[in-house]
Amino acid sequence: MFTNSISPALQAHLDVQLNFVTELSRKMFDTAMRVNQLNMRMAQDMLEEMASANHRILTARGGSEALSAAASHVPPGTDKLRQYQQQLTHLMADANVEMNRTAEAHLPEASRTAVAFADELVRKTAEETEKATQRQRDMIARMHVDAHSDGASRKPEAGRQDQAQAH
Repeated sequence: MFTNSISPALQAHLDVQLNFVTELSRKMFDTAMRVNQLNMRMAQDMLEEMASANHRILTARGGSEALSAAASHVPPGTDKLRQYQQQLTHLMADANVEMNRTAEAHLPEASRTAVAFADELVRKTAEETEKATQRQRDMIARMHVDAHSDGASRKPEAGRQDQAQAH
């Protein structure tokens, strides 16, 4: 029968999987931190730019000067957004490369331990199947012996009387 203990092959496979998931999680967390830093820089830059533009609008001497100050604010904002998009795209591409490297580093070992565990499982299953088959053979042999010993202990006359009563 199967035991509840963890085999060394399974333990090795679980350890490799845990290391892989841990490293992937670390890479994803680092990427999330970089995205957060980029977002914070973008928000800070936009707020500073808006404050500066609002100050120029509020200190304008006339309507045309205020309109000119507001219009000059639009292009720098779009440039900041374009720059943010490029930085975000670069950051995500770098993260993708790092994730692929991590997977390439861990997957061969994970495959090796999975194969070792599968081989061990097949071997143990074959052993348990053989033991179960042998137990069944032994039980059938005992039943066969018991059936013959019961029949031999009965007298032939008792067998005839049982047949007569049956008719």
